Amino acid sequence: MALLELLAGSPVLFIILTVLLGLMVGSFLNVVIYRLPLMMEREWRTQCAELINQPDPEGDRPPLTLWGPRSQCPSCGHLIQAVENIPLLSYALQRGRCAHCRAAIGIQYPLMEALSGILAGIVAWKLGFGWPALAALVFTWTLLAASAIDFRHQLLPDNLTLPLLWLGLGVALFGLFTDLPDAVIGAMAGYLALWSVYQLFRLLTGKEGMGHGDFKLLAALGAWTGWPYLVTIILLSSLVGAIFGLVLILFRGRDRQIPMPFGPFLAAAGWIVLLWGEAINHAYLNWLGF
Repeated sequence: MALLELLAGSPVLFIILTVLLGLMVGSFLNVVIYRLPLMMEREWRTQCAELINQPDPEGDRPPLTLWGPRSQCPSCGHLIQAVENIPLLSYALQRGRCAHCRAAIGIQYPLMEALSGILAGIVAWKLGFGWPALAALVFTWTLLAASAIDFRHQLLPDNLTLPLLWLGLGVALFGLFTDLPDAVIGAMAGYLALWSVYQLFRLLTGKEGMGHGDFKLLAALGAWTGWPYLVTIILLSSLVGAIFGLVLILFRGRDRQIPMPFGPFLAAAGWIVLLWGEAINHAYLNWLGF
């Protein structure tokens, strides 16, 4: 109780500890980002083998989970020691290389740790000590993992989007960010909005313009923020996505036919709206003269 009272009475200490926690969680998120798609791929292979009555191709491999086996260097197989896994510090001390074989470590690892810590600090600063901050931290870290996986694999796993959806509805029971009716309508409207766009695009072009994970992610965002903020999320994510895509085309020569994941832009917009949605909507309505 004394620690809780100290954190409640010292915003600076709360922010510092939250940033440190965010750095550690970011290290775990790197495991999720790397392993979850592999776990899903193995599961799909097993299911396909069962359907055609073939031996399980994954039967001889050791099980892969988020908790084991221990992380290792993909180049030499060196098991990562605890001292080599200190967020940001280990990367800096090892100069971005494996301590054993000196192979380069991907920039994703320190970047995810830094993002996790910075965003956690912003949540702590904006919401202060309390249940809303705790819920928003879980929201933030889940969106980070989902965005990174979608960016790398163009895949939004149900293992992340569906728990986020149900957690948003659960949080709404206590009215932390919105009430339950608005959350339920937000989840329904969020899913149907992108599902309708998907069906219309497929009808007109014969192509699939987005993945089904985007529907579930917007449903989850609608559950957290409530239906009044869905339009803001869609407009903000579309604007950021369009600018990002245009920059890639102009400066990096990206082929316009190559699909670009929409999940990270939805996630970024949803995170911004959860923290500043009311201010954004008021500013927009004032600009329109309402």
